[in-house]
Amino acid sequence: MAVSGGTGLPAINEREGFALVVASRNAWEYLLTAAKGHHVDLRLEIDRELQDIVSALGCGIGKDFDISKLRYGRIFLLMDADSDGHHIATLLLTFFYRMLPELVKGGHVYLAQPPLYRIDAGKDTYWALDDRERDEILAKLPKNVKPEISRFKGLGEMTAEELWSTTLDPQHRRALRVTIDGELETDRVLNELMGRDPQARYQYIMEHAPRASADELDV
Repeated sequence: MAVSGGTGLPAINEREGFALVVASRNAWEYLLTAAKGHHVDLRLEIDRELQDIVSALGCGIGKDFDISKLRYGRIFLLMDADSDGHHIATLLLTFFYRMLPELVKGGHVYLAQPPLYRIDAGKDTYWALDDRERDEILAKLPKNVKPEISRFKGLGEMTAEELWSTTLDPQHRRALRVTIDGELETDRVLNELMGRDPQARYQYIMEHAPRASADELDV
């Protein structure tokens, strides 16, 4: 198991045979390096946190990669549910795609879906993944109910029991399996958005900015 950040997570993770990767913000610098220049000597330059992940998975990396030594059939990437967490997810996915592509192609990598909101309405508690789900839940509540809405600033605000029941419990969790529909298109997008050339990112933003709505921006 590779766990970085958070309390009570190792005990939760042992309940089922999967690898849980909890990303922390101090891994960003190396993730950016990995995304932009994956020609580096990984055995010498890889960040300690990412090295711990690779060691825990057991399959090695680069020339030492051996899929038969993978210890877990499923690898769940768990980040905060806000825009910062989405950013980290993009960086981690870039790392896996560039450094451990066989795990992505083999369907081993998943994105865990922790809730962003907790809604207490009377004796009932609801969990919402995002603003849309929050609004849908609120719209279905009786008009005489005054709900209490909590927005999680991060995974650290959730207890171990809440994290298990909402995000990790196989009976209730939601997760997205990472797939590659078109390798050439995926590689092109990652090169544009995560590569060394800032002009490519600028061009992408200028092309897509007119279609973005204020509701899609976390400002």
